[in-house]
Amino acid sequence: MQEETHRQLPRIADNKRLEEMEYLNLPDRMFFQWCQQQYGLNRGVYNTIDNWLHENGIIDILCRRINLLAFLEYASGSENTTGRAKLIKFGKGGLTKKLQDFMAAI
Repeated sequence: MQEETHRQLPRIADNKRLEEMEYLNLPDRMFFQWCQQQYGLNRGVYNTIDNWLHENGIIDILCRRINLLAFLEYASGSENTTGRAKLIKFGKGGLTKKLQDFMAAI
């Protein structure tokens, strides 16, 4: 079994470390809704990211959520969107490519 990927994660817009965010412990539906509000994700994209991370060795739900948020920050780029959702769009095949790039970067 692969070792779970858990690394020092960047600070996000509110200057909290991802590990310190209270959103990580929300029930699944509420966590998805928070991600949807922040990044404009639909449920299918959220599920695809979560499943992809799980299939690639991040089994623990807390580690997976931390990495999911780190991925969303990575995918959203560094635009200054304080107070607004960071809408992320993936073209055909773009999500898988971006996930592969993210995993290679960590």
